[in-house]
Amino acid sequence: MQTYRLTIEPQTAFGTPLVGDTLFGQLCWTLHYQLGNDALESLLEGYTTGSPFIVLSDAFPKGYVPLPALPSRTWDQDDKTDIKVLKKRRWLPLDALDTPLPAWQQSAKNDRDANAGALHTMQHHNTINRSTGTTGTGMFAPFTQPQTWYHQKSGFHLYAVLDESRLDKETLMAAIRSIGQSGYGRDAGTGLGKFSMTAMEPWQWQRQSGTTCMTLASCAPQSLGIVPAKSYYQTQVRFGRHGDVAAKGKNPFKRPLLMTKAGAGFTLPQEQDTPWIGQGIGNLSFYDARTVHQGYAPVIYLPAIEGGSV
Repeated sequence: MQTYRLTIEPQTAFGTPLVGDTLFGQLCWTLHYQLGNDALESLLEGYTTGSPFIVLSDAFPKGYVPLPALPSRTWDQDDKTDIKVLKKRRWLPLDALDTPLPAWQQSAKNDRDANAGALHTMQHHNTINRSTGTTGTGMFAPFTQPQTWYHQKSGFHLYAVLDESRLDKETLMAAIRSIGQSGYGRDAGTGLGKFSMTAMEPWQWQRQSGTTCMTLASCAPQSLGIVPAKSYYQTQVRFGRHGDVAAKGKNPFKRPLLMTKAGAGFTLPQEQDTPWIGQGIGNLSFYDARTVHQGYAPVIYLPAIEGGSV
């Protein structure tokens, strides 16, 4: 499988964070319309048995990846720096990957320095009761929803591990551009989530194998044999919903999923050289048994820490 790096530039506010598993779902819908449902079902063959046709990362500030979620004892200590300042350093420059791992926290940047700052606003909505010509209570009560605005100079990188024997690069580019034009995530129909893809280039990480890795997207590491005492991560619960026309089906909700966040540091039971880990998740829809969720994540293999692996 070939890893590609995509450069994304936001054009509007976003209602949903640009994350790999959500983007994968929207990509499947886009391929359904562009290639046909039979082609999509062919691409998804083996998805829940360790054979994904694509694995997408979250979007990160251009030139950065997450600082791994490793314990504080991993890092070189700087007694002069406030612990609150260190905790805000969550973006690691790509060139820092060539340096010893304990020095990474000192190289990491906060949101402002990584040009990842965003303005979070609330958009007011009204629903008019056609009988009275005004708003009211219940379903007609005014409400607000959050939006995220990125600086006009912001740019993001996301990584796609692609099986080109099943989906070619040009088709993927066309699908991602289509998503950017129509809008990604919540309220795309009202103008949110639009972006442009300015580049898509082959990418290769310096380390191609190892026993310790960092994930670049939400991941479902259950049953992978990771070493619990030497793995570090933060968890989140995904309360998923169907998209596109399935959002108006009998039941648009999916079963909740417990996943690890991007930046998880896992110690694997043996050395591996695959550019992703995780699993494809099925049996989560009350509406369509064919529904799957991306529990895979692209990975960066980490160097050994002095005294052993993390």
